[in-house]
Amino acid sequence: MSSGTGKDQWYALHVRPRSEKVVVSHLRTKGYDEYLPLYTSSSRWSDRTKVLEKPLFAGYAFCKFDVQKKLPILELPEVLNIVGIGKVFIPISEAELASIRQIVASGLHCEPWPFIEAGQTVSVTRGPLTGIEGTVIKVKSHLRLVVSLPMFQRSVAVEIDRDSVEPIARSKRRA
Repeated sequence: MSSGTGKDQWYALHVRPRSEKVVVSHLRTKGYDEYLPLYTSSSRWSDRTKVLEKPLFAGYAFCKFDVQKKLPILELPEVLNIVGIGKVFIPISEAELASIRQIVASGLHCEPWPFIEAGQTVSVTRGPLTGIEGTVIKVKSHLRLVVSLPMFQRSVAVEIDRDSVEPIARSKRRA
């Protein structure tokens, strides 16, 4: 349903718990551009361990559409709302979504992470995540790059090498 008019933008859809895959399937069937970033997680039962693909942002899916033509999306029973402030729907930045896509496609271990505002902002200068900006945190003896989507207070963490990042000056970040 992408009309190509230039009004199509990416939006985060708040969906019913554990129905993210159903929503993107419905959206795909209706012809919309959709995106559901997934990560792998191991779950242990008493008799076995199973690797599962789970949504990186539980309760959310992404869809590209003209917000003036939102009714078919909101009519899906699993879609609760379009993320925004009040009744104003806020589009997701192409750069933020491209960063999430690059992290998922890199093959590096990534996982949901609590939203973080404090910490040093860096730019990745080497490796499969080159060009991504985010916050660096230290977990045990490993460094992780955290890329945040401030609009709905969710983040993604991925392990990185100390040598692959450079600090970003605060004045450059605001520009």
